Amino acid sequence: MEIWLNPACSKCRSAVDILNDEGAQYTVRRYLDDPPSAEELRAALTRLGLEPWDITRTQEAEAKELGLGGWERTEAARERWIAALAGHPRLIQRPIITADDGSAVVGRSAEAVREAVARTGREQDL
Repeated sequence: MEIWLNPACSKCRSAVDILNDEGAQYTVRRYLDDPPSAEELRAALTRLGLEPWDITRTQEAEAKELGLGGWERTEAARERWIAALAGHPRLIQRPIITADDGSAVVGRSAEAVREAVARTGREQDL
């Protein structure tokens, strides 16, 4: 299990607390220091079952500077969104937690974090 986080984010800190309370084994990726590539973002989106605009923090100043609010949310525009996230990792919603069963969640709620732990636990029990 891996968690992409920003240590300054309260949701990220809460997710780490839950992972620790649950006894989960995980690695931390500080995605602002080690930004994901476009390829890694595509893989994460596949695992999440989401589109890039679904994990974009559109209220950030950088998003407004880029004019993301006016970008199309279509398959044709998908790579443009991915490139924006790769180039401006602060725009990535957080935390993103990858479970060992191949899925991922945006861990903004305690329930989502616990679901990632449960998915990992099921995989380890097989």
